[in-house]
Amino acid sequence: MINILRSFAHKRESSSFFSWLWVPAFAGTSGLVALALGAWLAPAAAQFGPLELIEAARQEGKLVFYSANVAESETPVLNAFNKRFPFVKIEFLRAPGNQLLQRVKTEAAAGKLLADVIDHSDRALMREIENIFQDYAPPNATDYIPETLVSPKLWPRSTVVWSIAYNSELLKNPPKSWLDLTKPEYANKQIGQVIAPSGGTTWTRAMFERQVVDPNYWKKQAATAPVLFPSNAPTSDALVRGEIVIAPLLYNAIFPKLRDGAPVKVFFAPEGAPVTPFAAGIPKTAAHPNAAKLFLNWCLSEEGQAMMIREIGNLTSLKVAPLYPEGFDPKIVKVWVPNYEQFVELQREWLDEWNKTYGYRQ
Repeated sequence: MINILRSFAHKRESSSFFSWLWVPAFAGTSGLVALALGAWLAPAAAQFGPLELIEAARQEGKLVFYSANVAESETPVLNAFNKRFPFVKIEFLRAPGNQLLQRVKTEAAAGKLLADVIDHSDRALMREIENIFQDYAPPNATDYIPETLVSPKLWPRSTVVWSIAYNSELLKNPPKSWLDLTKPEYANKQIGQVIAPSGGTTWTRAMFERQVVDPNYWKKQAATAPVLFPSNAPTSDALVRGEIVIAPLLYNAIFPKLRDGAPVKVFFAPEGAPVTPFAAGIPKTAAHPNAAKLFLNWCLSEEGQAMMIREIGNLTSLKVAPLYPEGFDPKIVKVWVPNYEQFVELQREWLDEWNKTYGYRQ
């Protein structure tokens, strides 16, 4: 243990890992130095794992991360993690939900899965391959809402929420609710919709539209002839360019543009805010398992979750949210989490129906 602490002490002036620690400079025995360092490092161990894990992650020095989340959302998270732990180099691969899962299955079948951490929006599909993941739980496992967990190996590192956005320069009579998106006045390709079979997040939105807003919502909304998009990223780009004027969007997809001053406004509608807890796990074949655990421990900590809410517009699956995105009032807007059994059982039949209703062919 003393060797580990000496290693940390040697790096404290050259590494931002110690920006949150202060180690007093004093002469003394190695035992006293170890005791002092241990006392100052204890908060890290409580939040992110034992000192041995941090040292093992430092020795591995690398992490390969696969995510279905948009790059604009993941990059700030990776940067924040590296401010804490600059000794872990991260290789990031992003792909849309279905493409990412196909890659994972192909690599796993060939015995060549490169990922150390996989984070996907469709919990049901991740549950189907949970045998490839190792046992893992963060230090604060009991702080998470049980309903957001589908396996003891998979954790809701990301929790994303749907909002409604509109181009404030082009639209002077904006909608105020989900049901407003069925109004004829917004017809003729003014509305953009991400296709429901795009992934777990859009399937969640489609369930919410039908189960909460209106049983006939799809038929009414499809009658406005919305423009269909494959994912949130091109939808938000089209909204900013004025090619569409309204779009239901994941808040974390439109948040960077809102923050950068794009001509958009965003609100959370009174019928509710559908959320999708992702599922993140560490494959049994991970080449850098300690770095993977440290990364997930940080992401799932209150510090990591607060950063994702503040900087990229996520929500959280923690029982007690450290904060909420700007404009989200939990007293007014109710969070809606899909029933997991229905999420699985209804998916194929309802998505087939959604495709027919919207005239979408895969």
